Amino acid sequence: MKKKINIGLLGLGSIGSGVYKVLSKHRRDYKRKLGFDVALKKIAVKNKRKKRSVKVPSSLLTTDANSVINDPDVDIVVELIGGIKPAKTLILNAIKNKKHVVTANKELMAMHGKELFDAANKNKVDLYFEASVGGGIPIIKPLKDSLAANKITKIMGIVNGTTNYILSKMSEEGISYKQALSEAQDRGYAEANPQDDVGGGDAASKIAILASIAFNSRVIKDKVFVEGITSITPKDIDYATDMGHVIKLLAIAKHDDDKAEVRVHPTMIKKEHPLASVNGAFNAIFVEGDSVGEVMFFGQGAGSLPTASAVVSDVMEVVKNIKQGVSGKRM
Repeated sequence: MKKKINIGLLGLGSIGSGVYKVLSKHRRDYKRKLGFDVALKKIAVKNKRKKRSVKVPSSLLTTDANSVINDPDVDIVVELIGGIKPAKTLILNAIKNKKHVVTANKELMAMHGKELFDAANKNKVDLYFEASVGGGIPIIKPLKDSLAANKITKIMGIVNGTTNYILSKMSEEGISYKQALSEAQDRGYAEANPQDDVGGGDAASKIAILASIAFNSRVIKDKVFVEGITSITPKDIDYATDMGHVIKLLAIAKHDDDKAEVRVHPTMIKKEHPLASVNGAFNAIFVEGDSVGEVMFFGQGAGSLPTASAVVSDVMEVVKNIKQGVSGKRM
């Protein structure tokens, strides 16, 4: 068995740069832990001359993503392009080429997860996606493994840092939605076009993924009821406060008697609830199981290094599977 695992990286944006930093910084540590040298072999980018936060040898860069997934020396493809096209085609082709895949693509997993899993199972390769929900917060693996003994009855979470930051600012400072959004954009918490965040679409993708895992079903994003925060006013915040509540954009999934209910919308929750104190750009996911009771996962739900932490952890899990000869086990 060879002692080097080569990584092909698709995308070198914020998260991709974080992955590059983490893999470079801890390469020796990973070799000691895993018994393999885990190294970046090739990185696909749109523009090789673009200024980036990391200094990458030009020999690693290519503008041809297909050259990454077709490289016979690449063992694991890490997809960080985002969106459906061309990410879906690239991942499916990588899987056909017997490459293991790690992705942070929430939209793709929420819409086409079944197709990707079927392809991975057919080709006996791994497909990991911890970073698609919650950034650096471990939630997918705990749902699959640590809480596997439970029937999960409810998941309720703050899974979008942009909207949580906006609502926190409105509550703390009494400012309008537009003012809070402008501040979020100035601080880099919101995109120039924030519709996917403030409209609830981002949260819908994430709760679809979590519900699929927790309820052992296939919930797709299009089936999730979605309402965003754009109509929330300071008066709404004040009314909630007067009643001892706070307003949060919650992603909610419930399972009872073989029926699932999955939705995203602004929700009033009591100030005593653990989720009520989660402010700023932080995320938190509250899970109820029939045996474990209530547990909550909290942390940075986005950002270059927190999300890279989840991506690289998935890479390490794939390497362990390769070492133990158990790659391609059914998800």
